[in-house]
Amino acid sequence: MAHIHLVVGPVAAGKSTFALRLAQQHRAVRMNLDEWMAQLFRPDRPEVGVMEWYIERTARCIEQIWRQTTRTLEVGTDVVLEIGLILRRDRERLYERVDARGDALTIYVLDAPRDVRRERVLQRNREKGETFSMEVPLAFFELASDRWEPLDEVECDGRDVRFISTEKGASTPPAAA
Repeated sequence: MAHIHLVVGPVAAGKSTFALRLAQQHRAVRMNLDEWMAQLFRPDRPEVGVMEWYIERTARCIEQIWRQTTRTLEVGTDVVLEIGLILRRDRERLYERVDARGDALTIYVLDAPRDVRRERVLQRNREKGETFSMEVPLAFFELASDRWEPLDEVECDGRDVRFISTEKGASTPPAAA
């Protein structure tokens, strides 16, 4: 049975680096929201009203990513989802979909102290390395960091959840179960 690997955490927690390694380890297809957003919408980004513009397009991308995810699972291939979901209600919507289909799900929660993550954003913006898809302005970093809702005991109950600290760098995924 194909498996969904959901990678969540606040901005610059090391999710993209971790997701790349996880996809390689599991020979999985990686779905990254930032890549979709940058490719499809970056040229159209307005000067004002960016947050409303961003939220609406994010929702459309996640719908399409979910369609691709289900098609990929149906042919027996694992999927690594790195699609934001910083709010609990958004994760709950995904869990409902996963549960309705009966898919296997592992959730990887990455985190690092805010000052470490802030420095990572600045470095990624400068270097534009392997996981760079778009520049993250500091104001957006702060807003998204403030909005991040960590998983609590209720959300974790009955789910395969793995907490990973990336303070020293993006961790290597745990060995396949």
